[in-house]
Amino acid sequence: MANVIISKTYRLTAPGVIEEENIKREVKDNWVVVRPTMVSACQADLRYFNGKRRQEALNAKLPMALFHEGVGVVIKSNSVDFLEGDRVIIVPNIPGYVLAPEKYNGEEGVPDNYVIGTEFLGSGYDGIGQSDLVHPAECLVKIPDEVSDKAAVLSEMSTISYFALSHVSEKIKDKNTKIAVFGDGPVGYLTSLIITFMFDKDSEQFTVFGADRDRLSNFTFVDTKMVQDYNIKNSKEKFDIIIEATGGEFSSSAINQAIEIIKPLGDLILLGVSEDLVPINTRDILEKGIRLYGSSRSSTSDFEAVVKEMKNLNFQESLLKLLPEKEFDIYNSEDLVEALKFITNNTKWEKSIIKFHF
Repeated sequence: MANVIISKTYRLTAPGVIEEENIKREVKDNWVVVRPTMVSACQADLRYFNGKRRQEALNAKLPMALFHEGVGVVIKSNSVDFLEGDRVIIVPNIPGYVLAPEKYNGEEGVPDNYVIGTEFLGSGYDGIGQSDLVHPAECLVKIPDEVSDKAAVLSEMSTISYFALSHVSEKIKDKNTKIAVFGDGPVGYLTSLIITFMFDKDSEQFTVFGADRDRLSNFTFVDTKMVQDYNIKNSKEKFDIIIEATGGEFSSSAINQAIEIIKPLGDLILLGVSEDLVPINTRDILEKGIRLYGSSRSSTSDFEAVVKEMKNLNFQESLLKLLPEKEFDIYNSEDLVEALKFITNNTKWEKSIIKFHF
């Protein structure tokens, strides 16, 4: 049974400009209407809002509602799997076979986030910043009673790390495997939590390299080193797996430092997003036989695994360290503009929390 609802949508129409639009949205069979309650603004949202994407990208993707990290409550369901009142995590990655099953020929063994025709919320497809998000049931995960909305809103970033690490999961589990993470920001912190809690890695075989002593002080569960004080060039310590979680202007230095201290046949996982091309030492990649994996998205199965782990109160409490005391209550588009301006101008280690009141 298909029907139509009206969703008040906060659409970014130009950098720094958000306008309210009432948009008709069809609710198809096995799709669900979710009332978003809480989101976190990631760097991708801020790049769009501040016009830091390339002009051709802005031209192609605007107007568009922002946000892909969020939770909400089911207010209408055309699926037997969800009932009104269910708290849910919104999986932002909608596979092509869900959007247009009649056009999908099948891609055996391809993870959902790589399927042709896939759309991603807040990236050329209206995101969570709207009153009535119409979303496929396949891309929703119920939030267990033991898990708070504040913890659940961090699941999207956590799943990216989890999916990326799945490429080398058996290698991580080997007690002799040495792992390093480059990056002391939220991505590095969440990746380190996933390695510790979901892969049960001993801290003696696990090191986080960072550039900010205050940020590194939050990584109490793992060995940490200031990259400025570490002799990368002459290090006798070598690692089997290294995760780059810096992004931006620091990607190049982090990747090249990782190449210096990774073992031959090591695995280098890239999580940091950069707008510009990043120069890296390909000569040593070739000489060492290093395998590179890149990952920036995830699938419903990754969310299910991470949410299951969130029932562990120690894991959940560690996640909540990423959340600030200040939250933003949004009642209209003007509130949202002011919130995003504040977040942009007050960059901190913590993630942001934006609460919608529709």
